[in-house]
Parts: sequence; C-alpha cells; structure tokens
Amino acid sequence: MSKKTARNTKGRIVSAAWSLFYRQGYDNTTVEEIIEESGTSRGSFYHYFEGKDALLSSLSYLFDEKYEELMDQITPDTDSFDALMFLNRELFAMIENSISLDLLARLYSSQLVTRGEKHLLDRNRTYYKLLRRIISEGQQKGQLTQEATVNEMVRVYTMCERALIYDWCLSEGSYSLTHYSRTMLPRFLASFRAKP
Repeated sequence: MSKKTARNTKGRIVSAAWSLFYRQGYDNTTVEEIIEESGTSRGSFYHYFEGKDALLSSLSYLFDEKYEELMDQITPDTDSFDALMFLNRELFAMIENSISLDLLARLYSSQLVTRGEKHLLDRNRTYYKLLRRIISEGQQKGQLTQEATVNEMVRVYTMCERALIYDWCLSEGSYSLTHYSRTMLPRFLASFRAKP
C-alpha cells in the first residue's frame, strides 16, 4: 500500500469517526458504524487504531487535514499577520461547527494525563510547519517582528489558541469561539506585528 493510499485510508476513518461522534455522540458510535461510514474494512480500522478510544487523539490529524486545505488559500501577497488570523478563524469555525464540545474536552484532558505521545504538541504536524513558514516569511518581508525567534512566536501563537479553546470548553461553549477569537487573538498577538 502506498504512503498516500495509507494516509487517505486513515484520513477517511478519522473523518468518518469524528463526523459520527458529532452527530450521535462518542458513546453512541460503534466501530462498525465508523467502518461503514468510512467505506473501509475492519482490518484497515484495526491496522491504524486499537479501538474507538484511540481515535480521541486523532483530532490533531483532522485539524491538519483542514490546514492542508487552507494552505492553498493563502496567497504570497497575503499579509503574514492576516494569514495567521485567517488560519485561526477557519479552524475555530470548523471546531465550533463540527467537533463536539465534550470530545474536545476529552481530548484536552487526555493530553494532560497521557504519558505517551502528545499529539497536540507534535512539532512535525502540518500545523506547526505551516505556522513556522508563515512567521518566517513574515519576518523576511518585514511584516512581523524580529525581536523574537520563529519558534518563540509559534509557541506563543499555539499557546493562545489552546487557551482560547480551553476556556471555551470550561465555559461549556456558552459563547461563540470563532467570534471571541476574532476579537481577542489580534489583541493577544499585537506584538507580532513589525514596528513601522
């Protein structure tokens, strides 16, 4: 099986699972339903995942699929700060409209207590690669400050996103994550802009 085919199979399983989790809840979704919805086989499912619980950590994979989709929408003439805000806005809209609040909270809590791989912090994810690219290009173009390193700025950006998601989960989704982030994130990251 080619790497691309394997990635597509895993991606179909993850997408189907999270779609079902959102529609009918995690506890009410079976492995058989995930296999049927994804159009894959039982063998394929168990090749990638030990069981349904293993899918909780796959949300980062779904996020990265969204980032890959968004990469093509950022043109070379897009201001780097605006590109960062665009990524955040699009991801948070996806979270708010298709990820169950309960599952998002479960994912975050599982990442806090896990002794194994912390998928959200995996620096090889598309998410981190894209952020590094945008920030590096922004510094080269003089749009973003050079008073911090690319890695420091990536760390601050990701910390702010996680804080916004965590607070939204704590508040049980009582406000619009997308709207609140659109207002607050530019304020949190104002120091990213290069001084005129």
